Amino acid sequence: MYAIVDIETTGTSPRYGKITEIAVLIHDGEKIIDRFTTLINPEKYIPAHITALTGITNEMVADAPKFYEIAKKLVEITDNKVFVAHNVSFDYGFIKSEFKSLGFTFIRDQLCTVRLSRKLIPGLRSYSLGNICQELSINNNGRHRAFGDVLATAELFDLLLNLNRSSGLNLFDNKSLIFKNLNPSLDPAVLGNLPEETGLYYFYDDHGSIIYIGKSKNIRSRVYSHLSSNSTRKAIDMKQKIVDISYELTGSELIALLKESSEIKKHKPLYNRMQRRSLFQYGLFHSADENGYINFCIEKNSEKNEAPLMSFSSKKEAVEFLYHRIEKYELCQKLCGLYPTNGNCFHYELTKCNGACIGEEKPDLYNQRAEQFISSLSYNPPNTILFDKGRHLNEYSVIKIKNGRYLGFGYLDADEAITSPDMIDEYITRYSDNREVHYIIKNYLKKHRVLRRIDY
Repeated sequence: MYAIVDIETTGTSPRYGKITEIAVLIHDGEKIIDRFTTLINPEKYIPAHITALTGITNEMVADAPKFYEIAKKLVEITDNKVFVAHNVSFDYGFIKSEFKSLGFTFIRDQLCTVRLSRKLIPGLRSYSLGNICQELSINNNGRHRAFGDVLATAELFDLLLNLNRSSGLNLFDNKSLIFKNLNPSLDPAVLGNLPEETGLYYFYDDHGSIIYIGKSKNIRSRVYSHLSSNSTRKAIDMKQKIVDISYELTGSELIALLKESSEIKKHKPLYNRMQRRSLFQYGLFHSADENGYINFCIEKNSEKNEAPLMSFSSKKEAVEFLYHRIEKYELCQKLCGLYPTNGNCFHYELTKCNGACIGEEKPDLYNQRAEQFISSLSYNPPNTILFDKGRHLNEYSVIKIKNGRYLGFGYLDADEAITSPDMIDEYITRYSDNREVHYIIKNYLKKHRVLRRIDY
């Protein structure tokens, strides 16, 4: 059974936009058997350019139901159905976000008619709904309105179903692909219960031993990628050994990283060995050259005796990070090791480099900015408390560092009054402090923001 869905919104991102209209058609694989459609009051202003596109005005939605008023109906009508949409991540993302604001986790298997069309009807000039309907002579008299677009998507879906049956590819059966070559003792219901949330997941063998531990911002998606992977002998061997899966939500990605590190050290899973060896493989280092300029380079941590300014899991990640900081601090590509040349760097030609590469800018002036960059990478406050997302809306996660040592993490209610740093101690679970933990915290905070930080 399938729930074919289309929505109209106030914008392009669920972070800022809201749903203004929704249409759902229930399809049994042969025909449409049920439908639901309504305007929705987004509880925010609909921009003029959106009205010009959809025809939905603020006046039209003023008396329409709010999302929470149709949420129960939407859960019921899509229950045990595969969520189908044209560019499914857009529609599913908005609906999932709306439910999350209500404190409800909305999870459905998904199919995207854009991806299916690319596989079953290759070679089209465009796979947007408007263009593909024109190419295939599918009528759509209600373009950019939810019901008109969902009817067109349903007609396309019928066509794709027929092509799929004749192709023998079985592209519509997600589970037949996911469950291929798995251990017969793995209960498929376990997979259906996996959350699309941040946390850790654990794979177990038939002896109950943990054979792999991973972390992800979307546990369900990451586990599915493991179970559908046939890319290496190791991946195939591991998934054939999995007979059970468990998970632990963390809310915060930083806590997921810290917990993963601790759990891998504790359990030493068979298939995490390679992952542990490759963690933080590359580092960013600095030194002064013979002319007095501060130089930066990216090297393998194992090839350097000194501690890096920052560590990375891959050279690509390190290079991308350094390129961004070159722009921010007006550093020289050549002196950062990213533009080998005997002359000036490329940025000098674009007037983005002041000429340190050819001696035009004096070392003391250039090094002021280089030192600012180095200072920005320094994370060693002796006493710090970090607050971040919890496992649900009314909870915060908390990490405590005291006297330069990581004490551990925990959770507290969002309305809990914290009047002194010592009060945090009763909420945290103690964990070992080590070099890897410092790398994790330091690197994470250079790339992401937590909700709140208190230095005490």
